[in-house]
Amino acid sequence: MQFLKVKDTIAFMSHRKVASMISILLVVASIISLATNKLNWGLDFTGGTLLEIGFSQPADLVKVREVLEASGYDDAVVQLFGSSEDVLIRLGQRENVKAEMLGNQVLSILEQGTGQLIDMRRIEFVGANVGDELTEQGGLAMLTAMICILMYVAFRFEWRFALGSVTALAHDVILTLGLFSVLQLEFDLTVLAAILAVIGYSLNDTIVVSDRIRENFRKVRKGTSEEIINISLTQTLSRTMITSLTTFIVLLALFFKGGALIHGFATALLFGIIVGTYSSIYVASTVALALGISKEDLIPEVIEKEGADQEELKM
Repeated sequence: MQFLKVKDTIAFMSHRKVASMISILLVVASIISLATNKLNWGLDFTGGTLLEIGFSQPADLVKVREVLEASGYDDAVVQLFGSSEDVLIRLGQRENVKAEMLGNQVLSILEQGTGQLIDMRRIEFVGANVGDELTEQGGLAMLTAMICILMYVAFRFEWRFALGSVTALAHDVILTLGLFSVLQLEFDLTVLAAILAVIGYSLNDTIVVSDRIRENFRKVRKGTSEEIINISLTQTLSRTMITSLTTFIVLLALFFKGGALIHGFATALLFGIIVGTYSSIYVASTVALALGISKEDLIPEVIEKEGADQEELKM
C-alpha cells in the first residue's frame, strides 16, 4: 500500500473551525425552524382523505381550487399527479363523513364547477390514531438506529469514532428535517424512509473514512493526528466523490421524472447525500480529532504468550 506524503494531501482539517461554525449555525437554524414552523405533516401522520381524480381535459388547478374553496373545502391541497389530466387532492379530517361519501361530494362539485367529466381513480383515508402512531414509531425508528450505530462503531473502532459518527448522523437528520421545515415541503412516510436511507448512506461513508484513519494510524510512523486524518481523507476522496456522484445522478432522474409520489423522497435523499458527504469529511473526523484521538488509542495491545518470559531467560 502506498501512502501519500504530508505535502501531497489536502488539508481538510485546517478548515475544521470554519466548517464547525457553519454546521452549528445550520443546525441551530434548523432547530429554530422546527420549533416555530414545525413540519408540514402529510396525511400519513395527520389523518385525512386523499383523492386521485382524472379529468377529460387538462385541469385548471386555479379553477379547481376556487371551486373547492367556494364549496367549503378551503383546506384542500390540489396538485397535478403525473400528467395535466391527473389531479391529487388532499383534504383534512372531517368528522362523521365517510371517505366514499366525501369523494362523491367532491367529484360532484368539481363536475358542476368545471363542466368536465371526472373519474375517481383512488380514495385513501388515514385516521388520526394511525397518524399519531406513525409519528411515534417513526421517531423511535430513527432513535433506535442512532443507538445501534453508536454501539456498533464503538465496538468496531473506538468510542471517539462512535461519537463522531453519531454526531454526523444527527447533523444530517436535523439539517434534512430543517430543509423540509423551512420550505414547508410535505413530510410523509416516503420522506421518513428517505431519512432512514440517508442515515445508512452517511454511516457507510463515515465507516469507510474511519477504517482508513485507523489503518493509517497503525501504519504511518511519523505525523500528527491531524496530518494522518488529512492523509486518510485524501485517500478516500476519490471513492467518496464517485459514489456520491453516481447516486446523485440517479436521484436527479427520480426528482425530475419520478412524479409527484416520490418527489419528497428524492428531495430528502438529494439533500441528504450532500450533507452526508460533507459530514463524513468534516463533522465525524473533526469530533474524533477534538476528543483527542491518537495512535495509542488504535494500536492493538500485544498479548504475551504463556511461558514467553521463561524462554527468554533460558536464551
